[in-house]
Amino acid sequence: MAVIALTREMGTRGSEVAQGVAERLGLTVIHQELVENDVAQRTGLDRNDVHRLLQGEASLWERWMVDSRRIVQTTALEVLELALRGHIVIRGWGAAYLLRDIPHVVCVRTCAPMSYRERVVMERQGLPDLSAARREIERHDFAHNGTMEQMFGIDWSDPTLYSLVLNTARMPISACVDQIVRMTELPTFQETEHSRTALLDRTILARAQQAMDQRFGSRSLQNGFEISVFGGKVLLTGGSTDEHMIVEAIRLLQGVDGVQGVESKVHHVAFVPPA
Repeated sequence: MAVIALTREMGTRGSEVAQGVAERLGLTVIHQELVENDVAQRTGLDRNDVHRLLQGEASLWERWMVDSRRIVQTTALEVLELALRGHIVIRGWGAAYLLRDIPHVVCVRTCAPMSYRERVVMERQGLPDLSAARREIERHDFAHNGTMEQMFGIDWSDPTLYSLVLNTARMPISACVDQIVRMTELPTFQETEHSRTALLDRTILARAQQAMDQRFGSRSLQNGFEISVFGGKVLLTGGSTDEHMIVEAIRLLQGVDGVQGVESKVHHVAFVPPA
């Protein structure tokens, strides 16, 4: 059930690395169109709007008009659901960050010096010179960095997010593929009952949080509800003055896919009017 989360800098030939690994291991590469389509369907937004938002191309007005929390939540859930299927290479979408703590997931980043990236982009996009390629790379990097920071609060260039960082200017694509394939064969990256449970719990948590937000909106945060998942069982904690809402939240969570039980430790706080 190999799962590889690959993040690539523009112009590092990361897509070739992903394809090479997929062919060697018989995996499916998840392209951005699939993620964008699924996120659009889940949120009811137009796919082009989702594309612009996730690529950091949306205007200030477009970002203001869309519930960014909902987009982040839905994108994260989509990545986790894909990882549960296994046998995939997920390119981008913060997958390396979202899956970094799942033991059997190999998180990879491809990078290269700017001079190398310029040549690759100039050739691929038919740009007139290296300076035009640099402008395109800088525009893309700025947008991508902004998206990752806005969505997950991370610096995507942080090497500690990854199991492996590959400099494609120094290593041939075939060697990069070899390195990733070897990592999937290590005992550390074999799927176990523990690692599968960790991924399933993370996915159930994302489903539960989305269900709570869709049903209660900001009220779930205002009431201080917190959700934890352990072995498929949900623990709901916090405090609320709304006893009916507590009961409704428990019933809602019991119906979330994968949930095996719900325990509530939410305290009902009686409202005492000021004297």
